[in-house]
Amino acid sequence: LAHYTGKFAKGQPLTSGLLALIIGTKGMICMEFYATLGEPCARRDILDQMFQAGMTGIRVNLSHTSLTQCAPLLQELYWPSARGAGRGNAHLILDLQGPELRVGDLPRPILLREGDEVLLGDGGIPVPPSILQSARRGQEISIDDGALLLQVKRSSPSVLLCQVVRGGPLRSKKSLSLLGMEVDTPTLTPADLENLNQAGQCGATHILQPFVRGRRDIEILRDTLDSLGLGGVRVMAKIEEEQGLEHLDEIIRTADQVCVARGDLGNTMPLWKLPAIQKDIARRCRAAGTPFCLVTQLLWSMERRPVPTRAEVSDIYNGVLDGASSLMLTGETAAGRWPVQAMGYLVKTAQEAVKAM
Repeated sequence: LAHYTGKFAKGQPLTSGLLALIIGTKGMICMEFYATLGEPCARRDILDQMFQAGMTGIRVNLSHTSLTQCAPLLQELYWPSARGAGRGNAHLILDLQGPELRVGDLPRPILLREGDEVLLGDGGIPVPPSILQSARRGQEISIDDGALLLQVKRSSPSVLLCQVVRGGPLRSKKSLSLLGMEVDTPTLTPADLENLNQAGQCGATHILQPFVRGRRDIEILRDTLDSLGLGGVRVMAKIEEEQGLEHLDEIIRTADQVCVARGDLGNTMPLWKLPAIQKDIARRCRAAGTPFCLVTQLLWSMERRPVPTRAEVSDIYNGVLDGASSLMLTGETAAGRWPVQAMGYLVKTAQEAVKAM
């Protein structure tokens, strides 16, 4: 009910349709619990157990693959598992590549050591041309949601010489961002358009649109979906950068759902400021009656261990109390060793919060 308290406070009537939207057939507040598809859960028995644990949908991260590659897995494993679990209305969320900037393909992981110098561009680590064109001396470059940090020492149109400020292993397709700088990129990439062409055949119910900068990005996606006969597909707008925050109110009004994507959003500011931003997005979504989803590092430690931290379950609990209508796991199920256990902790923690509400 937390999503709609703002509307109720303004005297808007609680209609039967609205009541059906927020209350399930058994009188429980409806929540969605999403996993991200990856090798650990790409098995029928694992998917079956995840549905039994309470999963209601799955996300396909198209920054690392294509829908053509995933289609057999969806048709042969995911949808049969959903039907077998009595989840004929399960969600399939396609997370587009969008204007996100990423490292190119590497033949093998590279270990970046603090203090070392590294080249980006010609003769070095492949990066998008817009990075080379935009970065200047002194610019900080965040990689892999802030796990790695570089600083530009020298720049040219074709290569950047950088020093490693925060090191670690670098793998292909990891996210890139120029801290404090906006890079002009298109709303939909050619890869996005190719994937959207196949979205209907794969049964997509939602499109997760990355790096939404304003209403126009959502309108472009909706027009594309309409032209493909996919007008009923829901649009989830990721808030991941400063421009999205500046235009948050128009995004909330235009999207079907807002996604608080704390990975890249946390790259745009000091991390200690992120909780206040998340709270503000939640408050504004509640006031507008727009559902919102929380994602990134909800149970991050479960990529490596079968039990979460106390801080993680508290984070989930408080996110539900703030009004989140859906929660999404990423690396916990896409790369972690315990996808079933992670889904179990996610659902049970959220259910405890719902009871408190």
